[in-house]
Amino acid sequence: MAGEKIAVIHTGGKQYVVRAGAKLTLEKLDGAAGSEVVFDKVLLKGDDAKVEVGTPYLKDARVTGKIVEQGRDEKKIIFRYHSKTRYRKLKGHRQPHTKVTITSV
Repeated sequence: MAGEKIAVIHTGGKQYVVRAGAKLTLEKLDGAAGSEVVFDKVLLKGDDAKVEVGTPYLKDARVTGKIVEQGRDEKKIIFRYHSKTRYRKLKGHRQPHTKVTITSV
């Protein structure tokens, strides 16, 4: 699309390329469903005409989003086994996540 703004944000130890209307699944963020979240660690923002790159972050740059839901991923199985010693350990893990819709860049 012509003139579409994009940004690269840093959250949860990862970097995401976002644009208005994008739906993301991020590491767990505080807040209830329906609340607004502001990402102030913006590494890059730009459109067709101009691109700004931070060192490492841009000052006064913000990306806002709305929390859609809080949830947990599917269960991952952790199984430890030593052969010939009757050693077996079984454990499961469900990683919490937050689904966010970006409202403005």
